[in-house]
Amino acid sequence: MNTLTQFSREERALYNPAFTALVTCRAVQGHEVQYSRPCPIAVAVLSAVMALQPAVRRTLPKTLNSGLTRWLEENKGVKVTMSQNATALAAVVRPGLLLALQSDSLHCDEEGQLTVTPGRLRKTINGATDEVQAIQKAAHLLGRWLPSTGSLSTVMTLLGVRP
Repeated sequence: MNTLTQFSREERALYNPAFTALVTCRAVQGHEVQYSRPCPIAVAVLSAVMALQPAVRRTLPKTLNSGLTRWLEENKGVKVTMSQNATALAAVVRPGLLLALQSDSLHCDEEGQLTVTPGRLRKTINGATDEVQAIQKAAHLLGRWLPSTGSLSTVMTLLGVRP
Protein backbone atom coordinates (compact mmCIF):
# COMPACT_ATOMS: atom_id res chain seq x y z
CA MET A 1 0.00 0.00 0.00
CA ASN A 2 1.27 3.45 -0.91
CA THR A 3 1.70 6.14 1.70
CA LEU A 4 1.35 9.82 0.98
CA THR A 5 5.14 10.18 0.80
CA GLN A 6 5.27 7.75 -2.12
CA PHE A 7 3.08 10.01 -4.27
CA SER A 8 4.52 12.64 -6.59
CA ARG A 9 4.66 16.25 -5.48
CA GLU A 10 1.54 17.09 -7.51
CA GLU A 11 -0.37 14.12 -6.07
CA ARG A 12 0.57 15.12 -2.51
CA ALA A 13 -0.70 18.63 -3.17
CA LEU A 14 -3.99 17.31 -4.56
CA TYR A 15 -4.48 14.59 -1.95
CA ASN A 16 -4.09 16.83 1.10
CA PRO A 17 -6.57 16.20 3.93
CA ALA A 18 -8.36 19.53 3.48
CA PHE A 19 -9.16 18.79 -0.14
CA THR A 20 -10.09 15.16 0.44
CA ALA A 21 -12.37 16.39 3.26
CA LEU A 22 -14.08 18.68 0.75
CA VAL A 23 -14.43 15.87 -1.79
CA THR A 24 -15.93 13.58 0.85
CA CYS A 25 -18.34 16.34 1.90
CA ARG A 26 -19.43 16.74 -1.73
CA ALA A 27 -20.24 13.03 -1.92
CA VAL A 28 -22.31 13.27 1.26
CA GLN A 29 -24.00 16.40 -0.07
CA GLY A 30 -24.92 14.62 -3.29
CA HIS A 31 -26.34 11.66 -1.37
CA GLU A 32 -28.42 13.95 0.84
CA VAL A 33 -29.79 15.81 -2.21
CA GLN A 34 -30.81 12.58 -3.93
CA TYR A 35 -32.11 10.52 -1.01
CA SER A 36 -33.01 13.09 1.70
CA ARG A 37 -31.30 10.95 4.31
CA PRO A 38 -27.80 10.56 5.79
CA CYS A 39 -25.04 8.97 3.73
CA PRO A 40 -23.28 5.74 4.73
CA ILE A 41 -19.57 6.27 5.40
CA ALA A 42 -18.64 3.64 2.79
CA VAL A 43 -20.55 5.53 0.06
CA ALA A 44 -18.74 8.76 0.94
CA VAL A 45 -15.30 7.12 0.91
CA LEU A 46 -15.93 5.11 -2.26
CA SER A 47 -17.29 8.18 -4.06
CA ALA A 48 -14.24 10.24 -3.07
CA VAL A 49 -11.83 7.46 -4.13
CA MET A 50 -13.51 7.20 -7.53
CA ALA A 51 -13.70 10.97 -8.03
CA LEU A 52 -9.98 11.41 -7.37
CA GLN A 53 -9.05 9.11 -10.27
CA PRO A 54 -8.95 10.87 -13.65
CA ALA A 55 -9.48 7.60 -15.55
CA VAL A 56 -12.71 6.98 -13.65
CA ARG A 57 -13.84 10.60 -13.59
CA ARG A 58 -13.60 11.01 -17.37
CA THR A 59 -15.91 8.06 -18.00
CA LEU A 60 -18.68 8.91 -15.53
CA PRO A 61 -22.17 9.11 -17.02
CA LYS A 62 -23.77 12.51 -17.54
CA THR A 63 -27.06 11.47 -15.92
CA LEU A 64 -28.18 9.26 -13.07
CA ASN A 65 -30.21 7.10 -15.47
CA SER A 66 -27.18 5.03 -16.49
CA GLY A 67 -26.97 1.74 -14.66
CA LEU A 68 -23.69 0.85 -12.98
CA THR A 69 -23.51 -2.59 -14.58
CA ARG A 70 -23.98 -1.19 -18.08
CA TRP A 71 -21.52 1.61 -17.41
CA LEU A 72 -18.90 -0.89 -16.24
CA GLU A 73 -19.47 -3.03 -19.35
CA GLU A 74 -18.85 0.03 -21.52
CA ASN A 75 -15.83 1.11 -19.47
CA LYS A 76 -13.95 -2.08 -18.62
CA GLY A 77 -10.84 -0.16 -17.56
CA VAL A 78 -12.65 1.27 -14.53
CA LYS A 79 -12.59 -2.04 -12.68
CA VAL A 80 -8.87 -2.42 -13.36
CA THR A 81 -8.18 1.15 -12.27
CA MET A 82 -10.20 0.71 -9.10
CA SER A 83 -8.50 -2.56 -8.18
CA GLN A 84 -5.08 -0.95 -8.66
CA ASN A 85 -5.70 2.36 -6.90
CA ALA A 86 -8.58 2.03 -4.44
CA THR A 87 -6.54 0.86 -1.45
CA ALA A 88 -3.95 3.64 -1.73
CA LEU A 89 -6.56 6.31 -2.35
CA ALA A 90 -8.75 5.12 0.53
CA ALA A 91 -5.72 5.67 2.77
CA VAL A 92 -5.58 9.24 1.44
CA VAL A 93 -9.32 9.86 1.83
CA ARG A 94 -9.57 8.62 5.44
CA PRO A 95 -7.57 11.55 6.93
CA GLY A 96 -9.83 13.91 4.96
CA LEU A 97 -12.91 12.23 6.38
CA LEU A 98 -11.45 12.53 9.87
CA LEU A 99 -10.68 16.22 9.28
CA ALA A 100 -14.24 16.84 8.06
CA LEU A 101 -15.59 15.20 11.22
CA GLN A 102 -13.18 17.02 13.54
CA SER A 103 -13.91 20.39 11.94
CA ASP A 104 -17.65 19.69 12.18
CA SER A 105 -18.12 19.91 8.41
CA LEU A 106 -19.65 16.44 8.62
CA HIS A 107 -21.59 14.85 11.43
CA CYS A 108 -21.67 11.10 12.04
CA ASP A 109 -24.64 9.62 13.84
CA GLU A 110 -24.56 6.52 16.04
CA GLU A 111 -25.35 4.31 13.02
CA GLY A 112 -22.34 5.48 11.01
CA GLN A 113 -24.35 7.72 8.71
CA LEU A 114 -22.93 11.09 7.63
CA THR A 115 -24.64 14.44 7.14
CA VAL A 116 -23.21 17.77 6.07
CA THR A 117 -23.43 20.24 8.93
CA PRO A 118 -25.78 23.08 7.86
CA GLY A 119 -23.92 26.18 6.74
CA ARG A 120 -20.55 24.42 6.40
CA LEU A 121 -20.58 23.67 2.66
CA ARG A 122 -21.71 25.88 -0.19
CA LYS A 123 -24.11 24.38 -2.67
CA THR A 124 -22.22 25.96 -5.55
CA ILE A 125 -19.17 23.98 -6.63
CA ASN A 126 -16.18 26.14 -7.36
CA GLY A 127 -12.43 25.84 -7.25
CA ALA A 128 -9.17 27.34 -8.42
CA THR A 129 -8.79 24.95 -11.35
CA ASP A 130 -10.99 22.96 -13.68
CA GLU A 131 -9.62 19.75 -12.17
CA VAL A 132 -10.59 20.78 -8.63
CA GLN A 133 -14.12 21.54 -9.84
CA ALA A 134 -14.34 18.30 -11.84
CA ILE A 135 -13.33 16.21 -8.82
CA GLN A 136 -15.96 17.87 -6.64
CA LYS A 137 -18.67 17.46 -9.29
CA ALA A 138 -17.74 13.80 -9.76
CA ALA A 139 -17.93 13.14 -6.00
CA HIS A 140 -21.32 14.86 -5.85
CA LEU A 141 -22.59 12.75 -8.77
CA LEU A 142 -21.19 9.52 -7.30
CA GLY A 143 -22.80 10.20 -3.93
CA ARG A 144 -26.12 10.38 -5.77
CA TRP A 145 -25.54 7.58 -8.27
CA LEU A 146 -23.72 4.71 -6.52
CA PRO A 147 -26.51 3.85 -4.05
CA SER A 148 -29.04 3.65 -6.90
CA THR A 149 -27.56 0.29 -7.98
CA GLY A 150 -28.56 -1.53 -4.82
CA SER A 151 -26.57 -2.64 -1.82
CA LEU A 152 -23.13 -1.19 -1.34
CA SER A 153 -21.61 -4.68 -1.21
CA THR A 154 -22.99 -5.28 -4.72
CA VAL A 155 -21.53 -1.98 -5.92
CA MET A 156 -18.13 -2.77 -4.45
CA THR A 157 -18.16 -6.27 -5.94
CA LEU A 158 -18.99 -4.88 -9.38
CA LEU A 159 -16.12 -2.41 -9.03
CA GLY A 160 -13.71 -5.13 -7.89
CA VAL A 161 -12.95 -3.61 -4.49
CA ARG A 162 -13.48 -4.71 -0.90
CA PRO A 163 -14.58 -2.64 2.11
